[in-house]
Amino acid sequence: MEMTESREIGAPRAVVWAGLNDPEILRQCIPGCESLEKLSDTEMQAKVTLKIGPVKATFKGAVTLKDLDPPNAYTISGEGTGGAAGHAKGSAFVQLEENDAGTTLRYAVKVQIGGKLAQLGGRLIDATAKKLAGEFFTKFSELVAPVRQPEAEEAPASPQKQGWLGGVFSKKDQPVP
Repeated sequence: MEMTESREIGAPRAVVWAGLNDPEILRQCIPGCESLEKLSDTEMQAKVTLKIGPVKATFKGAVTLKDLDPPNAYTISGEGTGGAAGHAKGSAFVQLEENDAGTTLRYAVKVQIGGKLAQLGGRLIDATAKKLAGEFFTKFSELVAPVRQPEAEEAPASPQKQGWLGGVFSKKDQPVP
């Protein structure tokens, strides 16, 4: 399976780069990730549980970063086994480009799967991969580029009272005509 996409992330490139290299941020973003442990600057160990169609499996594997060009690009590769469900091996070339709104993240993924997972069919695998990528980048954007809340409007010093009683009581300091 191959997939190429791009995403707009409302944060500077340096912030996006740091997020892509932070195991805790990645752990929170990867759907089904139970653990992600940094072994070195370029190696991590992961445990991920996923349900793809009727097959649910826990994958344990290694993740490696290579071709590092901070803060512009890298290649992330992974290989994992999910017991009887099968195995997966893949890599993604990730490229970051700063723009006026933040950062454009482009990625090209190549994945090979085997075992029961390979028998599920290309359409299901592709649809699941796109869904998982969408979930990852939605959460990633929330963590590295949190939405700023608009500043609260100042409340009036004394709220205006409504109705005829409000009119009577709000004018207590004014002379009665």
